[in-house]
Amino acid sequence: MATKIRLKRMGAKKDPFYRLVVADSRSPRDGRFIEEIGYYNPAQSPEEIKVDEERALYWLKTGAKPSDTVKALLRKAGVWSKFKNS
Repeated sequence: MATKIRLKRMGAKKDPFYRLVVADSRSPRDGRFIEEIGYYNPAQSPEEIKVDEERALYWLKTGAKPSDTVKALLRKAGVWSKFKNS
């Protein structure tokens, strides 16, 4: 099973809120997922990013591929450098 780390859109119309989830690559964007590992709120004045580093590193090490946007968020959170250095 190929896994991806990607964003799941939530929130109201014109007021998005995203959750970082690990999902099967074949499932739809807002469909079934395996585990939630964080959230991203772009609506706040300083963007709010929270990532469970331990679980994110676990999934990256087991071969989960992050989407381009998630990779950028992991870089901002400092998780990506820990993954590359391990």
